[in-house]
Amino acid sequence: MNFFYELWEYHKGKITGVILGFIVGLLIIIFGFFKALFLIFCCAVGYFIGKAIDRNIPLREFINKFLPPYK
Repeated sequence: MNFFYELWEYHKGKITGVILGFIVGLLIIIFGFFKALFLIFCCAVGYFIGKAIDRNIPLREFINKFLPPYK
């Protein structure tokens, strides 16, 4: 168990990159390039919305950063 902890501690960027690359590769093989790109985009949007919720930023304020104000 100590081996895996040390491996993660010293190589977390490489391990994360390999895992993300593997997942993106699988998505492209399964869905095709543009569908995989859309899925990755949706995941990124969900991540940023979740990050805003974790920081207690009101959703309206978060959306106003990216979209023009509604008149």
